[in-house]
Amino acid sequence: MHSDAAAVNFQLNSHLSTLANIHKIYHTLNRLNLTEDVGQDDHQTGESLSKIRRIGSLRSCSSSDCFSKVMPPRKKRRPAAGDDLSAKKSRHDGLYEAKLLKSGGNGSQNACASVDKLTESLSSRRHKLYCPCFTSMYRKYDSTRIKAEEEEVFSSKRCLEWFYEYAGTDDIVGPEGMEKFCEDIGVEPENVVMLVLAWKLDAQNMGYFTLQEWLKGMTSLQCDTTEKLRNSLDYLRSLLNEPANFKLIYRYAFDFAREKDQRSLDINTAKCMLGLLLGKAWSLFPVFHQFLEQSKYKVINKDQWCNVLEFSRTINLDLSNYDEDGAWPVLLDEFVEWYKGKQMT
Repeated sequence: MHSDAAAVNFQLNSHLSTLANIHKIYHTLNRLNLTEDVGQDDHQTGESLSKIRRIGSLRSCSSSDCFSKVMPPRKKRRPAAGDDLSAKKSRHDGLYEAKLLKSGGNGSQNACASVDKLTESLSSRRHKLYCPCFTSMYRKYDSTRIKAEEEEVFSSKRCLEWFYEYAGTDDIVGPEGMEKFCEDIGVEPENVVMLVLAWKLDAQNMGYFTLQEWLKGMTSLQCDTTEKLRNSLDYLRSLLNEPANFKLIYRYAFDFAREKDQRSLDINTAKCMLGLLLGKAWSLFPVFHQFLEQSKYKVINKDQWCNVLEFSRTINLDLSNYDEDGAWPVLLDEFVEWYKGKQMT
């Protein structure tokens, strides 16, 4: 009989040790917010564990020894806050222990059964939390979220790789690369938005983007992919609607389009650039274009270029407020005279 009791006690202690380890792991997961059912189940788990430990300690000795020992009297103390709850819990635990003791040899078996049931419950919850399917799905979602966040943030490395898609082994995007670049972003090379983009990059030569210009301009635009630049095209076009920005772009266009060894702009290039910038904004541009076609001018200097913009903004369409004695260049004096003569005929 003693050997049976020792075997039961050994089995009970083994279960208690396993349960204590599982319980410790479970509470660690709770602190790390890795479990979902941390409310009522956790309370019941802790309560069951305390009951089983008390039962185990009671059954560790023989029944005759436990009944032969007399508990010393407790000292009386003043009731404190929460004593009612503690008293109810103690009475409940005492009744439970009494029932187990009354059952004799069945107490250890019941305790072991309770341990088995609690162990199975915790193990099933741990299995649910660490299910390979759940873990794989969570990791896939987490990696996708991190990748999306990284793509939203500007990356100089990604911008550099994007540049060399068009530059090849050189440190400059040339005419061939520029053609492919325009095709990828969905605009024609002659589109005015390409002029605005060149202005943002502070490009010095028409048809070319250097590595330094690319990195500086794309960083200011926060664009490191073709898709991001396509999404920024509307913003670039909107800059033309702001008078201050339009004036800066207009002045920039003269130096951008001219040959670097020349101080003036070739008349044919000038007509194309004026059409690009003023063709839709100035109602008199078609007439002015006709004047340039039949004029003797082969080039336009920067002073003439800048005054054309001022003329288009300040002079009425009927030229009624044009002052011939003003500080306008001869080019515009001749245009006014030609236009008035044309109207008379």
